Amino acid sequence: MTTLPACPKCNSEYTYEDGELLICPECAHEWPKNAAETTTDAGLVVRDANGNLLADGDFVTLIKDLKVKGSSSTLKVGTKVKINRLVEGDHDIDCKIDGIGAMMLKSEFVKKA
Repeated sequence: MTTLPACPKCNSEYTYEDGELLICPECAHEWPKNAAETTTDAGLVVRDANGNLLADGDFVTLIKDLKVKGSSSTLKVGTKVKINRLVEGDHDIDCKIDGIGAMMLKSEFVKKA
């Protein structure tokens, strides 16, 4: 008997297989079987808006104009950004943007370059 991984959303141990998916009966979260194998060393998995896996040192581009909090400047679509590191939390990309400096971004507003 193979041991199935716990649910990544609620950590329930009662997951089950359904074809190519793993399903959690407690929170109804579904994810592909091979997703459990794509975790990084720290266990942090960050994906861009298209679902591509992001890593430290990757270059990404913005897919939406973003206002910079506390400033009158705006980051335009297509701005290229280098990821310094990936972190836990709502804003999961710690990066440096030319002309602006260091800041945090949400992975849902970027795509891998």
